[in-house]
Amino acid sequence: EVQLVESGGGLVQTGGSLRLSCAASGFTFDDDDYAIGWFRQAPGKEREGVSCIAISDGSTYYADSVKGRFTISSDNAKNTVYLQMDSLKPEDTAVYYCASTLDPAAGLIPNEYDYWGQGTQVTVSS
Repeated sequence: EVQLVESGGGLVQTGGSLRLSCAASGFTFDDDDYAIGWFRQAPGKEREGVSCIAISDGSTYYADSVKGRFTISSDNAKNTVYLQMDSLKPEDTAVYYCASTLDPAAGLIPNEYDYWGQGTQVTVSS
């Protein structure tokens, strides 16, 4: 059974940092051509893509709103993807989800992802 478990969320002040983790089980990153994406959803807003990484070649993509502040990375030995978030702003407040897909070109389109975690809350105070 595929499972994705996010952790690392919390409350932080503007300008602070958090590192989110997405631990995957039920499949192994090296088994196939996976991509892992991070998405977020704020109250009353649609889910939006934040960043994604194609595991096989390490290529990454970022939404304009987080470019230069967030960094996505993977540790294949731990079957885990990380999202380092720096220079956080109040508008980054949301529930953050990770998701997996076998389409490494899925980008930040939520419908292209097959499995989702339960989410972790990130709150940035002003």
